[in-house]
Amino acid sequence: MILLLGAGGQLGRELVRSLAPVGALTPATRDGMGAGGTACARFDLSLVDGIDERLDAIAPRVIVNAAAYTAVDRAEDEPELADAINHLAVAALARWAARNDALLVYYSTDYVFDGSSGRPYDEHAATVPLSIYGCSKLAGEEAIRSSGCAHLILRTAWVYAPHGHNFLRSMLRAAHAGRTLRVVADQFGAPTSARYLSATTARLLDDVNHRGTSGLRETLHVTCAGQVSWHGYALRLLERASALGLLAQAPPVQAIESVDWPTRAPRPRYSVLDCDRLATRLGVRAPHWHDEVDATLLELVAGHCLFQPRTFDARS
Repeated sequence: MILLLGAGGQLGRELVRSLAPVGALTPATRDGMGAGGTACARFDLSLVDGIDERLDAIAPRVIVNAAAYTAVDRAEDEPELADAINHLAVAALARWAARNDALLVYYSTDYVFDGSSGRPYDEHAATVPLSIYGCSKLAGEEAIRSSGCAHLILRTAWVYAPHGHNFLRSMLRAAHAGRTLRVVADQFGAPTSARYLSATTARLLDDVNHRGTSGLRETLHVTCAGQVSWHGYALRLLERASALGLLAQAPPVQAIESVDWPTRAPRPRYSVLDCDRLATRLGVRAPHWHDEVDATLLELVAGHCLFQPRTFDARS
């Protein structure tokens, strides 16, 4: 049985669809309510002391942890809460998994790197997080490794979906508000769809079902192919949104530098991840980020989604 934590988030909602064919699935959220108001298991990672009891009651063979503290800037003012969810709770999950011969899947981040590299980071690159958020996610990774449990640590970046709070949806809302957008052009990464990330997770778990978990202690980088700045990403998605009828026309997008958009937490300037190890593991290459953005926009067209103006963070 697979326990999916964070089933109501943008990645969790995609995982509900992708993991259902892999095995019996128990979705869980902090408040016990899934997408669309459906009831599911209640599992709040901020309540670290009760994790063992809740896991004993559910007795999963696989724990997929898509729950996390992801408010990068707010984490600078809430370090204890970020650490509790991204590190201490993960450590408790890992210890339980080690004792009960379960597999733990954990999603980490490109923000464990400092961005000083001029080439994509592979899984063995030195980790030097710049922010509290990045530190908390790295601490979660290290707790898993030290626990001895069977695990897959999947580092990803710039995740988006047709739902939830993400850069793609923020850009569309801001464009609907008729603004001239100002977007950072000196930070580079790989926009990654939650759809691709969840499908890759399902493929990895299906592979594990055949190979078994004995000796499985693996860190993999999982992003879409290609790289782009936030500014280039915005230009592409707004141009395609206009062509697909989601926008009357693409608004002007002004390129700015990081210093022109100060944030509470520093971001890496270059956080492209080298995903060759994953390609070798599964025998397939990742789709280009262009194609996944197009597919996500087509989902929005099919769903007739409307966007309401809201405050937007050009680096969220």
